[in-house]
Amino acid sequence: MTVLLFCSRRSQELVCRGSMSSPLLARKGRQQQRYDNQLRLVAGCIPYKLNNIDGDNQSCDLLDRVEVLMVTSPGRLDLVFPKGGWENDETAGEAACREALEEAGVRGTLNDTALGVWEFRSKSTQKACSLEGTCKGYMFALEVTEELDCYPEKDSRDRKWVPVGEAYKLCRYDWMRKALDSFKDLLRGRRIPTVPELSEPPSLCIVKPSAADHAIALC
Repeated sequence: MTVLLFCSRRSQELVCRGSMSSPLLARKGRQQQRYDNQLRLVAGCIPYKLNNIDGDNQSCDLLDRVEVLMVTSPGRLDLVFPKGGWENDETAGEAACREALEEAGVRGTLNDTALGVWEFRSKSTQKACSLEGTCKGYMFALEVTEELDCYPEKDSRDRKWVPVGEAYKLCRYDWMRKALDSFKDLLRGRRIPTVPELSEPPSLCIVKPSAADHAIALC
């Protein structure tokens, strides 16, 4: 079984929550994985929350109230943002919501303005010379509304809320810091360049046809 996500559009945002009628189980395998040539397509998000203003923090800068959620990779101590394979039965935003639920145990409101797209290698192929193991990742911002105690990857990952400034220091890769740059611009209302391949109408999910399957799937 897999995690089911119910999504609706509210002011250009994607509101995602897991099904309460089925167990929260992470998807396994890559039978439905999307690829762009040899690049594995992944989607992820920067989960965040706004803390209330208290007596010790009277700053007028919104970002001083923001904390972002990072998770450890299985078997490693370094912190990353939730992300994973974008599958052909979901939009990039839905994939990002699913990964946040599976890896970090959070639900929330996903802003459907992509922070950007970056190419990077999976941790197991950092020294490879071919395109194999290279990912093309789409990142979003997720305002967290619910943090679960039990979630699919709880036993294999730790999670940590950190201020944005600390997150920059913890990022293992440059592309993660660039995603944080776009995240800051989004919260400050600055324009973020459109990701062309994600500019189709929100209700339409185009599945790249294979030799055995030529279709356009409605999400």
